[in-house]
Amino acid sequence: AELTAAKLLGESAGITRFGTEAQFARHAGVAPVPLWSANPGRHRLTRSGNRQLNAALHRIALTQARMPESLGHTYYQRKRDGGKTKRDAMRCLKRRLARVVYNNLTLDHHNRTTPQHDAA
Repeated sequence: AELTAAKLLGESAGITRFGTEAQFARHAGVAPVPLWSANPGRHRLTRSGNRQLNAALHRIALTQARMPESLGHTYYQRKRDGGKTKRDAMRCLKRRLARVVYNNLTLDHHNRTTPQHDAA
């Protein structure tokens, strides 16, 4: 777990580089890309982006999808029950995890850069 967290921190190279979580997801390679020439409404993952960051998110997604009591498993099952294939459900979970990672890194950066006031 610590190595994956370190990989996320190192490969993101400073969360302030990204203005939105969508930009972070695009950098990680987990933003869906529409398939214009195929069926409308279908998406695939982009092959661009940081492959190391994508691999770290993939490891987290696999672990979350396999743990019955986790929020990731619940989300994955909801997508599967909604008619998504295993691959599509995993793509959705990776995108969701990218959002969570971005929000946590942004909050952590804000907390580190905001001066703390001592209680009187």
